[in-house]
Amino acid sequence: MANVLVIGASGQIGKQATVKLLDAGHKVVAPVRSPDKLSDIQNANLTVVEQDLEQDFSAHFEGVDVAVFTAGSGGSTGADKTLMIDLWAARNAVNYAKAAGTPKFVMVSSIGADDPDAVESAIKPYLVAKHMADEHLINSGLHHVILRPGTLLNEPGTHLVRTDMPSNRDDAVIPREDVATAIVESVARESNADLITYLFKGDTPISHIF
Repeated sequence: MANVLVIGASGQIGKQATVKLLDAGHKVVAPVRSPDKLSDIQNANLTVVEQDLEQDFSAHFEGVDVAVFTAGSGGSTGADKTLMIDLWAARNAVNYAKAAGTPKFVMVSSIGADDPDAVESAIKPYLVAKHMADEHLINSGLHHVILRPGTLLNEPGTHLVRTDMPSNRDDAVIPREDVATAIVESVARESNADLITYLFKGDTPISHIF
């Protein structure tokens, strides 16, 4: 059992990951802007705290075994919120984790974050933010797992993935539930080696990746 800080627990991936982490017996602290979004989760191991990620949230890292960053500004916001949440809040979370001596940091990133210039996309500001956040984590010295899922789908997970880039762009997709499962596997991962991995629909059990 681990003490897990889930930053972004009220999001589509974060909420599923929170439930899965609790089901696996972990304790979860969830700092969220709107605590009511988690009111349907009744579990003694869940601590929900009202928190704006644009403010100082360093206090939540005390006693944390694994920090998970799966927060996002959302597709309906502008580049300003992308900058403040997907980049700056992620950067701050890394700094807070390092200052607190957090043993592991799990970052939910994105396909394309490795090289935003290689993709002609309307979401390039988002990819740039993810890239810079990932680089900050990589250079921080923290033990880390960086997940780079493909296009996210709202459908049941299969618990099966591939980590190599599909030749057909239409195959570069993954259910959000499988990303949530990958977060849980990242938390439980025993290896001390850092890991950066793509996640797409495939035929390999998620547990085998970690």
